[in-house]
Amino acid sequence: MTTSQTAMAQLNTGERALALIGGEATDANLRRYLHGIPGIDAVGLEQRASDLGTRSIKTSSKKWAIDKIISLIDLTTLEGADTPGKVKSLVGKALTPDAGDLSCPRVAAVCVYGDMVPHAVAALGSAHSAGTDAGVNVAAVATAFPSGRASLAIKLADVHDAVAAGADEIDMVIDRGAFLSGRFGQVYDEIVAVKQSCRRPDGSFAHLKVILETGELSTYDNVRRASWLAILAGGDFIKTSTGKVPVAATLPVTLSMLEVVRDWHRLTGAKVGVKPAGGIRTSKDATKYIVTVAETVGEEWLTPSLFRFGASSLLNDVLMQRQKMTSGHYSGLDYVTID
Repeated sequence: MTTSQTAMAQLNTGERALALIGGEATDANLRRYLHGIPGIDAVGLEQRASDLGTRSIKTSSKKWAIDKIISLIDLTTLEGADTPGKVKSLVGKALTPDAGDLSCPRVAAVCVYGDMVPHAVAALGSAHSAGTDAGVNVAAVATAFPSGRASLAIKLADVHDAVAAGADEIDMVIDRGAFLSGRFGQVYDEIVAVKQSCRRPDGSFAHLKVILETGELSTYDNVRRASWLAILAGGDFIKTSTGKVPVAATLPVTLSMLEVVRDWHRLTGAKVGVKPAGGIRTSKDATKYIVTVAETVGEEWLTPSLFRFGASSLLNDVLMQRQKMTSGHYSGLDYVTID
């Protein structure tokens, strides 16, 4: 590290943000900083993503890649019709993805609405990580997910209730209207406040994933600025999407977010995670993301503490591919549960 990088690493997140933007987190200071970030060459970004997406993995590494993908999944159910029974079933699949092969790894987390957190925690029992990352985490979407249209008081109460119920991770949504209107200070302040609401009685914090809803941000430059803003405000992860709008995770968008995480690490020494969510349904697609992570920020990011897939149907396809590698043929349609 250079002297300036060492000094930056010694600051806490809030101090780093103020040092970088040159003052308080006002709209004017944040606008000056965010608009001073070099723009993205869209054609170049998409070409890099395309090139990375065509990289092949050696046959000897495919089993490793399949198991790695499983271990990075946030197995998700976010439907209005969710019931305690459905959540219990989801947890069962998270703990034992393949009942016929107990060597199959567990997923990283189950992701549910806040009111379903107690049911997920109860179903996990001793396998619940309880903030230690030693087991399966419980992630809860919050802050008026997916729209983010609510008062700050309601958003913070949403987060507090989920953490109190045992959520290890909070997936919040930013106010896209505020961001697109240039009210960067408001977005920054909300993320800071939500982070504080992630505090547990023992002083530790639930991990905060900040959902940008990139499909509504329109441009790669906006995605880059929103990524920087979320990290400056203290997000532990930056996440692409809610999965509730037509355009969810794409490889170019995820690449642009990984580049921000890489640059933040080079600047401060701190590591931030990335979570593409929505639309990643096959092991072939997920492998492209694995390669992109490894080539952009390094294989050290391929751990649940720094990279996740937000998915519901992805696990089914990955299990089918895993069975094919083991037995030499695809299993019947009833091999995996269809969520």
